[in-house]
Amino acid sequence: MMRAAVVESEISDSKLPMVIIGLLFFIFGFVTWLNGALIPFLQTICELSAFEAMLVASAFYIAYTVMALPMAAIIEKTGYKNGMALGLALVALGALVFIPAAYSRMFGIFLLAQFVVGSGLTILQTASNPYIVRLGSQETAAVRICIMGLLNKGAGIVAPIVFAVLVMSGISGISTVELDALSPLAKEAKLDELAGQLVSPYLGMALLGGILAVAMLFAPLPDIDEGVVEGQEGTTVTLGGLMKFPRLVLGSVALFFYVGMEVIAGDAIGLLGIQAGMDTADAAVLTSYTMIFMVLGYLYGTAVIPRLMSQQTALLISAILGILFTLLVMTGSLENTALSAASLSLLGLPEVPNAVFFVALLGFANAMCWPAIWPLALDGLGKFTSRGSALLIMGISGGAILPPLYGHFADTGDGQAAYLIAVPAYLFILFYAVKGHKMRSW
Repeated sequence: MMRAAVVESEISDSKLPMVIIGLLFFIFGFVTWLNGALIPFLQTICELSAFEAMLVASAFYIAYTVMALPMAAIIEKTGYKNGMALGLALVALGALVFIPAAYSRMFGIFLLAQFVVGSGLTILQTASNPYIVRLGSQETAAVRICIMGLLNKGAGIVAPIVFAVLVMSGISGISTVELDALSPLAKEAKLDELAGQLVSPYLGMALLGGILAVAMLFAPLPDIDEGVVEGQEGTTVTLGGLMKFPRLVLGSVALFFYVGMEVIAGDAIGLLGIQAGMDTADAAVLTSYTMIFMVLGYLYGTAVIPRLMSQQTALLISAILGILFTLLVMTGSLENTALSAASLSLLGLPEVPNAVFFVALLGFANAMCWPAIWPLALDGLGKFTSRGSALLIMGISGGAILPPLYGHFADTGDGQAAYLIAVPAYLFILFYAVKGHKMRSW
């Protein structure tokens, strides 16, 4: 009862800042999970292999590795609020780059646009995650991140649907078989027509991002005190200094594997849907299925942490479920839809093959990884918090490396069997939950 009262009191005291940061989490959730719809769409209009299509995710997530430390340095100089405004401005700029990419159908320009958007989200993530962790006590940090995650993944449910309405509406005949049946000229015209559908939505996104960047400059966000842990007085914050914290370094590796699997479960689910015979329009909304289960996972986390279980126990359960669901993806049917017929269809959602259903269930397994790893990794960092957050953000590069690796195995073998790469990823997360987060020295 005491812990429940603490949670309610902290949420009440930090209500307005949480609302503002929650809006940010919704925004970068929307932008991030557009990739799930964008990947099969670009695979079609740019005529890409599975490996090439997953480079869409790579260009987006590699920005986190390249830009994390520079963005952390900017935040240290400008403060969290101004850093968030800069992040929103970069997202708006990246959205504008999508316009020439759509008109030219040049895959390289699409990748550049993704990198710019990813750079904007890097500074947003670097600023907002430690901000939420520091808004209250350490033991309730996962609850606050869960609340943010509900907004983030709620946006992930909405984003593919909005994409389908704005981009795919009124366009028919876009399955691979139907496109291949057209003459070369007719096919080019159809692909140009599809690409042109991207212009208006991304122009609107750019305008909204610019408006929000200006608004953030005037948002009533209080400064947070990172504090100085005993023994840190006069210490210069350097990358080498961060290496003294095993729980931080191992936490970044755990995030690397988690984000890689989150992206594969959310963005590559459409590729498995296409392998199962679904057309591009239907496959483009499959990310919403994964996000639905992630939202359920966040609701579960909000309800049980810290009332019924600790953050590390939730992470342990997530890792075990990840291994289990991965094995079921690899052995599930690509024709039988019994599981979704008994569950998702009750919500009015179309049925999907069992193997695809288990990919969506990975969303539930993944949900508690991010909220649990952040507070465990940042515990006791004091003045190292900002740069430590940047190191954790660099772990997001797993979303740049593991998805193309999955795409390579899917191209050269079987899209189901390629999910085997998830097993070592979840095993490392399991290690971090059991031992890694406890390590105070090497």
